[in-house]
Amino acid sequence: MEGLQAIKYKRGKLEVLDQLKLPHEFVYENVTTCEEAFDCIKAMRVRGAPAIAIVAALALAVELDHKKDNAQRKEETAAYISKRLDFLMGSRPTAVDLSNAIKLLKSKAEEAVSASSTSGQAVTCADVRLCYIETAEKILADDFDTNLSIGRYGAEYLRRQEMPIPKPVDEAEEFRYFTTSPPGTQGAPDMKYRKLSVLTHCNTGYVYGNGSSQTVFEDVNLEIRLVLSSIPLLTTTRSLATSGHGTALGIIRSLHKMNYLEHAYCTETRPYNQGSRLTAFELAFEKIPATLITDSMAGALFSRMKNEKNISAVIVGADRVARNGDTANKIGTYTLAVLAKYHGIKFVVAAPTTSIDLSTESGDKIKIEDRAKNELTQITGAIVNKDGTVDTSESARVAIADQTIDVWNPSFDVTPHELIDAIITEKGEVLRSSKGEFHFKDIIPERWRRDVQSGTDTETNGSSAIPRTPSEEGTQFAMEV
Repeated sequence: MEGLQAIKYKRGKLEVLDQLKLPHEFVYENVTTCEEAFDCIKAMRVRGAPAIAIVAALALAVELDHKKDNAQRKEETAAYISKRLDFLMGSRPTAVDLSNAIKLLKSKAEEAVSASSTSGQAVTCADVRLCYIETAEKILADDFDTNLSIGRYGAEYLRRQEMPIPKPVDEAEEFRYFTTSPPGTQGAPDMKYRKLSVLTHCNTGYVYGNGSSQTVFEDVNLEIRLVLSSIPLLTTTRSLATSGHGTALGIIRSLHKMNYLEHAYCTETRPYNQGSRLTAFELAFEKIPATLITDSMAGALFSRMKNEKNISAVIVGADRVARNGDTANKIGTYTLAVLAKYHGIKFVVAAPTTSIDLSTESGDKIKIEDRAKNELTQITGAIVNKDGTVDTSESARVAIADQTIDVWNPSFDVTPHELIDAIITEKGEVLRSSKGEFHFKDIIPERWRRDVQSGTDTETNGSSAIPRTPSEEGTQFAMEV
């Protein structure tokens, strides 16, 4: 079987895996227009804030590669780009990655118009198209490196929360511990620490591969192959929700790879079941020790299994992080944050800086989408034969509730920043300040000056990011090996 590839892209062609058919069927949709991308996103055949932005950006890149703007002047090409991006924004207004990508793409197209000095109008149109296409492709490539950094920073943050075990460990229990030097020490004797377990919600992607200096990553399954005609071949195993390692699930995979993880739990994530259909599938494929639970079992899990399994954190992704740290994510996230707080479990948000929306002051300003009522009252799945095998050639839609009942079906909820312990970005961890607030000035200073301070350095942030950095290009602290 050909490897499962969440997104297949080469310049001029985009194919998107229909995630509604997973884990039983692998069906790809050929996306040739922005309308097809819009429908793909709206119907949740592709989901996850980073992946949504990537599919939207690349869909327009495909149109431009085929010169569907039919423009004769460079200004017409730029106007076409702006109009199509405005249209795509309506497919998922909650996902700030999409709006940030659109702002960037519009800006680059406008810069290309200003920079193009060629006298021939056909050539200048081509310049603007090429600038857009290369920018969209760079969004795709950069997202992978972002995910890897989030995974490493998140794993190291959680490791530092563990206390060393002072007494000898029974030999039969050695597999439940890891040995390393204490955090923040150099040359100190190694100590034993208990491996930790975590819970994740919804689906935020993974990668399995071995890196090389030629940026080639390979595996037999679950990959995106990118053939960018302007850069060398990049073949990489990728995430279902992002272009790469993943955000929350990327941290879990890094914990596993670094031998810090005992067990991962994933919720089914009703009503769309991204956890049971996608996350459970990815964890099983990756052979990460994992257990699926219903959304309503989390409290019981924390109460009964916290000590036995050393459940240390809930790790979730984010569709949008407001300036104060309030976080919009898949419905059910807020509930998990409340339960984690009660049980003394860390609540961690994994989000690229592109998901941080400095223009939105707090979570009550985030627009929440309402979904169709039949998502709660009906369900589609593959047929299970009498012997328990799954028949992937046939599926059925069945009613699971009275079809006349009124339904409230918001896609997301907002977790107040007071319930969040850490927000992990590709530039490092951001913790609540001594006043219980989140500040992002240190990790995205240029955006902070532009969107918050408007060029006037009048604010103090009290940030607890570790450590501070003067540049958005660097990481906050050196990753530990």
